[in-house]
Amino acid sequence: MSRAAAIARAHAYFDDGGFLADLTRRVAIPSSSQEPERAGVLRSYLDDEITPALKPLGFMCRVLDNPSGPPVLVAERIENRDFVTVLIYGHGDTIRGLDDLWRSGLTPWKVVVEGERIYGRGTADNKGQHSVNIAALEAVLEERGALGFNCKIMIEMAEEMGSIGLRELCERYRADLLKADLLIASDGPRIAPDKPTMFLGARGGFPIDLTVDLREGAHHSGNWGGLIANAGTVLAQALSTITDARGAIQIPEWRPPLPDSVRKALVGVEVDGGDDGPAIDPDWGEPNLTPAERVFGWNSFEVLAFITGTPDRPVNAIPGTARAHSQLRYVVGTDVNDILPALRRHLDRRGFGQVRVEAGRSSHFYASRIDPADPWVTWVKVSLERTAGSAPTILPNLGGSLPNDIFTDVLNLKTIWVPHSYAGCSQHAPNEHLLAPIAREGLGLMAGLFWDLGDAEIPRPAHA
Repeated sequence: MSRAAAIARAHAYFDDGGFLADLTRRVAIPSSSQEPERAGVLRSYLDDEITPALKPLGFMCRVLDNPSGPPVLVAERIENRDFVTVLIYGHGDTIRGLDDLWRSGLTPWKVVVEGERIYGRGTADNKGQHSVNIAALEAVLEERGALGFNCKIMIEMAEEMGSIGLRELCERYRADLLKADLLIASDGPRIAPDKPTMFLGARGGFPIDLTVDLREGAHHSGNWGGLIANAGTVLAQALSTITDARGAIQIPEWRPPLPDSVRKALVGVEVDGGDDGPAIDPDWGEPNLTPAERVFGWNSFEVLAFITGTPDRPVNAIPGTARAHSQLRYVVGTDVNDILPALRRHLDRRGFGQVRVEAGRSSHFYASRIDPADPWVTWVKVSLERTAGSAPTILPNLGGSLPNDIFTDVLNLKTIWVPHSYAGCSQHAPNEHLLAPIAREGLGLMAGLFWDLGDAEIPRPAHA
């Protein structure tokens, strides 16, 4: 009975085909939360796939009804009330399959393996990642006969809808069913494919719609050009004031503090999206910051869609309306309640009172992170380093967004994420894939981490 043997069991599960078999079965369940007709499939993923996987491991499983959206599974294995309690989070829902956009030979709901790539919707986000963690728990249980800590597992089915209803469920069950000391979860990408990574929170994502509605219909550009305002031009000019020509934010209230602890954590961090990732533009974004500081320690404003006139069938007419869907990715220290008011003030100062500003309809996640100096951060780092042979990269927060704030603010948990994917995985796009070497390494890292959590010989930070 040893740590090394538990890690070997986890690796054997991958090498012998167990991981691929489980992931193939899970990907075949088309659990897209963005398509209302799949509501029954979301419940089936919990009832027919995850619950049968957890019960043999000694977990008591409950599927909680969510008044606002799809159900949430909570499983618990309580070995001793005095043990530390870890909550493991994942989500079983995916975005739409986008079936017709995958390249020849690939389809979203069928796993296809090509070299080191395991293709299929949810392989990276998030079925593959929570499958790694469940299997790592099983490896420890098989080797030790017990975990040595209390474990609760939450699998939600609405993350791709903004985790609708999750906050309310956590508020309802925070004193009992979801009471824990530490969150260990896996989602998002590593900093580089070959670099084990930890992140401690997530940037927020605030959707913003900007609209210019000057008049009904369009009017001939020859008869009216130079006489009436062009809605597209007005909106383009308004957008150009939000950032400068290199994308650096020009609204003072949107420019966050960059704490020394965050800056220190990002020293030497290199952003690497893998072979298929885009090259970083060195002259884009906030000047005097490193690429890592720009994406993990700063805010960014992005125009995601812009329409005016009839771009697919252009005509010689001045458009009366224009719309842009944009997003502010923001870090802790940004006043979320002042995001829209600050934009309104900024546009008014520059004479763009005709631009309407409102929150977009897409999901909004709040920014959150724990202190990089927290004792649990050091403890998990040491465990991962012990397995990997080198220290993991520690990021203050993910560049993207997750419901991390629910765990920090509602459940009052320390939050540590250990991702098992990479930035070039095509999540939220056709041809999504998981890299087999990352999955295999992740199984060993998590088996080692869970072994250490249950090892009474290893001192742990104090818990409630």
